[in-house]
Amino acid sequence: MDIDLKGRSALVTGSTGGIGYAIAKTLGSLGAAVAINGRTGERVNATIERLRGEMPGAAFMAGVGDVGTEEGAAELVASLPKVDILINNAGIFEPKPFFDIADQEWRRFFEVNVMSGIRLARAYGPGMVERGWGRIVFIASESAINIPVEMVHYGVTKTAQLAVSRGLAETVGGSGVTVNSVLPGPTLTEGVADFLESMGSGEGDLDAKGRAFIAENRPTSLLKRLAQPEEVANMVAYLCTPAASATTGAALRVDGGVLRNIA
Repeated sequence: MDIDLKGRSALVTGSTGGIGYAIAKTLGSLGAAVAINGRTGERVNATIERLRGEMPGAAFMAGVGDVGTEEGAAELVASLPKVDILINNAGIFEPKPFFDIADQEWRRFFEVNVMSGIRLARAYGPGMVERGWGRIVFIASESAINIPVEMVHYGVTKTAQLAVSRGLAETVGGSGVTVNSVLPGPTLTEGVADFLESMGSGEGDLDAKGRAFIAENRPTSLLKRLAQPEEVANMVAYLCTPAASATTGAALRVDGGVLRNIA
């Protein structure tokens, strides 16, 4: 199975922590030169130093810019004009009752969770098509299908990502560029740890709190625990390799079996 990414360049948005960090690390282990993205140079550079310490010999570079804004995305593209692999991972979430979500918050969620990926795919996609090879992956969520009542705005943006991903796959069909979405289930990132604390889920350590959250809020889970970022990263990295050349226009789950529908 061909999973070699030597000679390929990748950009992972929102990669200074969580799932994005795990994806960047995994792509680096396969030989890709990976751009680490965050809003500030200080945090991006600190992340690169951490990665280089964990993975001597792997290639990482800075890709600074707030992709949740038009100006930040343009800044990033100007500093990094070409990539072979684009991982649209940047995203935000926040539990809030539907009736308390103001217009401004809806717009902010769409800018970060949806428009960031649209802007970057629009910037990098044509070059991939011209070169006859590329990978674009949107990090969506099982919440795209099971809209969570505690954060409807988040779920709606994740559904939108699935639509953009499929439409883009149709657009570049036959070009050698593949476009897919990955749907993680609840995953133990730094943000989710804070979320669990704010929700008051269970007692004990994070693993116990995570299991309590799953039991109460995602009872259809077959995994019965939170996923680890590395478990999501493995699926994403596979989609970026030559081995996944026939997989495009798909929404692949790493949700621990939360979603019960079979298609």
